[in-house]
Amino acid sequence: MALRTVGLLHPGEMGSVLGKILRAGGQEVLWVSEHRSPASHTRAGAAGLSNVRTLGALVEQSDAILSVCPPHAALDVARRVVAQRFSGVYLDANAVSPKTVRAITQMLEGAGARFVDGSIIGPPPTAPGTTRLYLSGQAAPEVAGLFRTGPLEAIVLDGPPGAASALKVAYAAYTKGTAALLLAIRALALKEGVEEALLQEWRRSLPDLPGRAEAAIQGSVRKAWRFVGEMEESAATFAAAGLPDGFSRAAAAVYDRLGGYKDAPQPPSMAEIASALAEA
Repeated sequence: MALRTVGLLHPGEMGSVLGKILRAGGQEVLWVSEHRSPASHTRAGAAGLSNVRTLGALVEQSDAILSVCPPHAALDVARRVVAQRFSGVYLDANAVSPKTVRAITQMLEGAGARFVDGSIIGPPPTAPGTTRLYLSGQAAPEVAGLFRTGPLEAIVLDGPPGAASALKVAYAAYTKGTAALLLAIRALALKEGVEEALLQEWRRSLPDLPGRAEAAIQGSVRKAWRFVGEMEESAATFAAAGLPDGFSRAAAAVYDRLGGYKDAPQPPSMAEIASALAEA
């Protein structure tokens, strides 16, 4: 069956760009305005998405559904789609653990849908070469075909649902995990009065670290609220594999303490970050 109409849940910063890419490739892309924010309306309008207002209408009209949401919401979004008796192709492109993917797979396939596990590595894709969508599951090649043109590179993995998410967990455990670690290290050095000495030593012996630490301040702090669930899913994945999970749990705690900077007009200072991280 051709996947001509795609339902997008939901048009956030990443989802709206994916919707725009799908539209450019010839698909009609639907979204649900019910209970969504003014910012979602603005993004959906800019991407040219079709508003069907309710989830029931989206499910009824969609050949495929693309779920792009914060990790903690992935299961609930899938449950609400299952309740509407969806029987098409469901792509979960959220940063969740393989265990969560298996739970979503069981729900969707038990209800008659076909499930594809997806993971996105990179920023919202506005230029070629920046972002990859990894896919696993029997219907993965069909979903990859939706992105055959445009800046997003779709890569099919040889594995069942869970493989794409496992890759994302492994990747993000390093990128988001080390960003959290650098923020905590800077906070410790500041609290102990040796921050400038640490930065000077980094410049001499580890010259990439000052820039990476600054990038964490500029790029991660205002998005910290989105990374808590992702790091919790990462911790669950490590634990399920019999590996130490404290790295990701600590990163989740760092991002949780920085959650107050969501939607801040500008990044906080290192002193403000240190103060937030030191709160018990």
